Amino acid sequence: MLKTTLCVCVLLLAWSTVAQTPPLVATDVSHSDIQNFIDALPRNVVSDKPIRIVDVGGYHVGVYGVFRPQAIPQEANLHQTKVTEIYYILAGNATLVTGGTLPNPHPLSTNSTTLQSSRIDGGVSRKVTTGDVVIIPGNTAHWFSSQDGDLKYLIFRPDPEGRLPLK
Repeated sequence: MLKTTLCVCVLLLAWSTVAQTPPLVATDVSHSDIQNFIDALPRNVVSDKPIRIVDVGGYHVGVYGVFRPQAIPQEANLHQTKVTEIYYILAGNATLVTGGTLPNPHPLSTNSTTLQSSRIDGGVSRKVTTGDVVIIPGNTAHWFSSQDGDLKYLIFRPDPEGRLPLK
């Protein structure tokens, strides 16, 4: 009897906690918000900037706008984190290499969790174009080895570590 009463009390306590927790609010990022944001990015540098980062109940999710000029070479990256990156190509064509290893990697900056290199050895290469989506798990090397022109794309970053600052 005591065991049953204890189980009922625990269930009631759990239910009342859930019942008191307000539901999370959906976040909108409109087409015009995205276009205006990316159009305002500088054209003389690779830009990877947050449009919105929200708490979705225990972890953060970010939506980033990227403008990548063809004239600016990029090094290969490997983010030493659990954050997955989901690329959605809005405009442009390029060759994206993922996986493999970075020869002679160096940190992006002091205390950075991102390693960089001039290339990737042994990765998978694919052409990406407008409308394509590529999911790049955390700790996976990635690199645009060539571009046919400027690139505009979105990056969605689910962050189970909660490192992305809210915006």
